[in-house]
Amino acid sequence: MIEREIPKAGQLSSRELQAISQKSCSVLNKLGPKIQWVQSYVTEDKIYCVYIAPNAEAVRKHAQLGGFPCNRVSEVHEIIDPTTAE
Repeated sequence: MIEREIPKAGQLSSRELQAISQKSCSVLNKLGPKIQWVQSYVTEDKIYCVYIAPNAEAVRKHAQLGGFPCNRVSEVHEIIDPTTAE
C-alpha cells in the first residue's frame, strides 16, 4: 500500500487523473510484469495505491521514474473482509 501526499488530490479533474494513470501505466510497462497496479483511492489530500510488487524498492523506483510522491510504503500482510468473521 502506497501513501502519496498530493495537496487537493480530491479536486483533480477526470482528465488530470487520466493523465496520472497513463503516466503510471507507461512506467509500469517499462519496469516489467513483477510490479502491478491494482487500484487507487483518491482522498482530499492523498492518494492511496494498492500494488503487487516484489518489494518496497520496486514501488519507490516506479514513483521516482513517474515523478510521483511516495511518502509511505506499507506491506500488506493479510487481507480481511466481512467473510473473515464467518
